[in-house]
Amino acid sequence: MTLTQLEYIVALSHYKSFLSASDKTFVTQPTLSMQIKKLEDELGVILFDRSKQPIIPTEMGKQIIEQAKIALHEANKIKELIKEQSGDIQGKLKIGIIPTLAPYLLPLFLKSFFKKFPKVSLVVEEVITDRIIEQLQNNELDCGILVTPLPLHNIKSTPLFYEPFVGYASKSSRLTKKTTITMEDIDLREMWILNEGHCMRSQVENLCFGSVPSKEENNFEYQSGSVETLIKLVDSNGGFTILPELSIHDFSSKQINRIRYFRNPEPSREVSLVTPKNVIKQRMIDALKNEIVECVPEKMKNKNQKTVVKI
Repeated sequence: MTLTQLEYIVALSHYKSFLSASDKTFVTQPTLSMQIKKLEDELGVILFDRSKQPIIPTEMGKQIIEQAKIALHEANKIKELIKEQSGDIQGKLKIGIIPTLAPYLLPLFLKSFFKKFPKVSLVVEEVITDRIIEQLQNNELDCGILVTPLPLHNIKSTPLFYEPFVGYASKSSRLTKKTTITMEDIDLREMWILNEGHCMRSQVENLCFGSVPSKEENNFEYQSGSVETLIKLVDSNGGFTILPELSIHDFSSKQINRIRYFRNPEPSREVSLVTPKNVIKQRMIDALKNEIVECVPEKMKNKNQKTVVKI
């Protein structure tokens, strides 16, 4: 049994195709197939049901693949420990980041991070919170950037900053007549909101229904898949939405005039760096954390005059 064989069975389990798994592991399909068959012969068990399409692990195969992931993770620790002691911050860092943060946070720190740490290769995947947690638990990511607090099992969470929510109203909305707003000012019937699956949707619902009596379900009939779409919907169709403050960084002066800030304490979201508890690439992760904190606006670096909205 070799680590390479373990890598092959993990890849086949993930991609569910010999062709895809061989492409991702940079070997020919016959080589990958032969090595997996060789491992099955050595163990005396069938790891994959090849009669199914896509290919799936057998019940015993599932258990062995889970152990293989652990073995590969532990083996990688040895390599990373050596890199950690080399003095340089170098290597590959795989990051998951939620879609309502990625377009606004990444441009703030990527350029300066690469300038300071040219030997670090960042692999960034934009993905929803549940998938980030799953990938961290499966050792498929080194860290995640998402919104907390969350009930996290075997995951460590380190707050980075506290981003306020702001209101964005169409020019026809009565909210444009106010200088600051509260949740009691909002008519849910004119509200645009994200689709299910986004943690920001949960926060907006908690924010609204924490202060406003529950309305009919059709008040949330109009839903969007991205923050950018919410902005365009308000611009084109009227109404109102709630945005994270980083998203307004590149707004035109006309759009800025439609922003309404909430009265203190401002409803905000806690943005955190999450890692497995047994983190390997600590120096790279610390460098990432410090660079993010350095680049966000000063007002977001503490919780003063803010209320963290539950997810």
